[in-house]
Parts: sequence; structure tokens; C-alpha cells
Amino acid sequence: MNTKTDVIVVGAGVAGLIVATELSKKTLSVTVLEARHRIGGRIFTYREPGLGAPLELGAEFVHGRPQEVWELFHGRTSDLIEVKGESWCSSRGGGITRCDFFDQVNNILERMDDTSPDGSFIDFLSRCWKNEQGDPKLEDAKRRATAYVSGFNAADPRLVGVHWLVESMRAEKRIDGERAFRPKHGYGELVEMLASDLNKRGVPIRTGTVVESITWNDRLPELAARNDQGSEAFVGDKVVVTVPLAVLQTPPGQAGAIRFSPSLPEGKLAALRKMEMGKVIRVVFRFRSRFWDRISPSPGRTLSNLSFLFTEDETFPTWWTHAPEDYSTITGWAPFRSAEQLSGRPESLVIESGLATLAWMLNYPREKIEQEFLSAHFHDWQTDPFARGAYSYGKVGSVGAQELLSAPVDGKLFFAGEATDTSGNNGTVHGAIASGQRAARQVEESMH
Repeated sequence: MNTKTDVIVVGAGVAGLIVATELSKKTLSVTVLEARHRIGGRIFTYREPGLGAPLELGAEFVHGRPQEVWELFHGRTSDLIEVKGESWCSSRGGGITRCDFFDQVNNILERMDDTSPDGSFIDFLSRCWKNEQGDPKLEDAKRRATAYVSGFNAADPRLVGVHWLVESMRAEKRIDGERAFRPKHGYGELVEMLASDLNKRGVPIRTGTVVESITWNDRLPELAARNDQGSEAFVGDKVVVTVPLAVLQTPPGQAGAIRFSPSLPEGKLAALRKMEMGKVIRVVFRFRSRFWDRISPSPGRTLSNLSFLFTEDETFPTWWTHAPEDYSTITGWAPFRSAEQLSGRPESLVIESGLATLAWMLNYPREKIEQEFLSAHFHDWQTDPFARGAYSYGKVGSVGAQELLSAPVDGKLFFAGEATDTSGNNGTVHGAIASGQRAARQVEESMH
């Protein structure tokens, strides 16, 4: 038996929950279908008993002061903690020193522009920063800038487009993006608030329901799905698809993929090819104590105010604490090539690799690290069939791709999710929220 509703939302990540919230306010009947047995999508907050800190296995930071996030917290600014602390740099054999490369990296990034033909970030470095004199400081700055692009954007520097990077940097500046915040109780609180609101409005969220196909030709869209009980069909006047970019790019027949019948228009398929899904493995380590407080990299200085640790390690090049809060947790960040090395590997190997790297970078005895270690948590987003990566970025020539991805099809299919955001905020929670708000407006306008 087909279940009929005004609007079907595919995906209960933050974009899907926002779409459902906005449309249910318009007295439309809405059903949300979510493949996982949990909601939140790439927001995944884990709460370990006995630890006050939320452990983020997905999105963690609020970049700047985007109104999309701040307004959802209804003015409770105390629930958004600004990231504070010191940044240190560590190199194998070079010890731990205060980082002094930020100005040089910014100088390189600020040189990018979108008035000349697009090219990859690596092409930009080769063209604009030749370093014919072999200046070692410039070479170091180029390496750091490349690490920043691949680390912050989870991007392949040989694929990511300069024009896309420039637009992202502009978007960051508009919202004070150089500042970063964390939701005090984790991003999961935002998901819970949205879900609670939907529950009050009577909007069903069907978890464990994997949409396998969407038929949308000359009749009302029909979705074929499977769940633990078997197959089920859903019919709606409108369908809003909010699955991640890489899922849309996955050929039918593979786990998590959705078959569209007829196929999506060529313009939208071309736009999908111009975008790429970044790769990241992140591991949150919990220790018995903040042992780094006792590490003294220089006379009279300790790491007690450590916020970020930047390294040249090939496995986990970036680390951060929960500063300014004093939880005994450290997160290891492995983007791009590092993620490719770790993805799909046994959990024990990933944890061992992280602990070994941390001991080496901090010059702290491995046996003492083992004594301090309590637990580790991570989620392999690359092997997750309903994510297939971390977050999106634009390849060379991707200008306009987001607009094509966000465009409705035949007044029946609508699209949301961070990859479809047109404000330059791809890869962010606020970009996902903005895309959900935009898709809801498109649906509403199509009904008049």
C-alpha cells in the first residue's frame, strides 16, 4: 500500500529536518525518510557516560557567526563556546614550537582571485609562487598553504578550483569566519531541538528506511524503499532530496544509491561531476588526565593552553583539544590522503596509529600515553554508504554548479544539502541549513 503525503523529504540530516520544519509550518503534510537508524546525518554527537564533553564524530565547529545557526539557538549565546587557546607546531625531530606560518599562508591565499581562468590550487601555486630563488621559507609556506587547503576543505589540492576557494573565503569573511565556536552540548542538541519540534507538529520521521528509487515522470513522484520489514512505497506531490553529494554521484545498484526514473537532467548530472566529496577520518581520544598540561616545550611554557597542534605527520597532521574547556580529550584529524590511508582499516589499527602519532608529536613516552588512554571514538564516513565522504568542494570549473544542483526538476523534485548551497558555504552546517530553507521556499512557491 502506498503512503501518500504532500511532501516527502529524503534524508534526516540537518537540511532535511529544516525542510520538514519549514514546510510543516505551512500546514503541509510531510514525511521524512531516513536510511540510518538515527537522525542527524553527518552531525553525529556521541555522549560517553561520565564525560561532560560531547564527542563529535561528524560536524563540530560553527564557523563564524552565521545567522542560520545562531538563530536556531534562540539567542542562547552561552550555548555557543568560542574556541580559544594557543596553536603549536610539531615536526618529527624538530620539537614543538609556537606556529609562525599563519601570515605567510594568508599572503598566499589572499593572492588567489577569480578574474583569471580557473585552475587547481596546485596550478595556482606553480603559476604565482614559482620561488626561482629557492627560498626555504616560501617553500615551507607553500607546503603549509597546501596542507591548509587539504585539511580545512578535506580537498585534493590538484582538483579543488581556485574560483571555488575564493568564493568560500569571501563567504567566510561575511560572517567573521576567522572565529570558531562549538555548541556547548554538541551539535546533536540542534538535531534534537528540530526533531522535537517536528514531533510536536506530528511529522513522522521514518528511520531505517532506505530509498532505492524515485519515479517522477508524468505522474506524482513515487518512492520505492526498504526497511527491516521489507519493501514499502511512498507517494508525494513533491520530493525533496537531501542526501550527500557522493550518494547522488553513486551509480544505481550500489549500497545507498538512489535510482531516478527518468534520469536526472543532463545539466544536473554535469553539475554533479563538477563537485567532489572531501575525505576525512577523525578520531576523538579520551584520556585519564590532561597530560599535555605537564609537557614543557620551552622553559617556563607548557601546553596547558593548547588548542590546535599542527604537524607534518602524514597520518594525523592536525590535532585539537576542547579549549577553552578543560576536558581531557584530543581529536586527531586525517584529511584527504591521510583519510585514504586509514579508511576501511580495522578500528584498532586506526586507534593505534593515532596514539603512536600523538606520542611521537608530543615527544611523550608511548607507555605513558597507553596508561593515560581511556577510549577512542570515530566514524568512517568514506565507507558509510549513506555519506561516502565528509563534505563537498568545487573542482576546477565548478562555478555555477551549486545553482544547477539546487534547481528544482519539473516542479516535482527539489534538492537540499550543503553541496547545493549557493552562498559559498558548502561543507558547513550553516550551508546545509540555508539550503533547507531555500528548498522549502521553492516547494512552497511551486504550489501557487
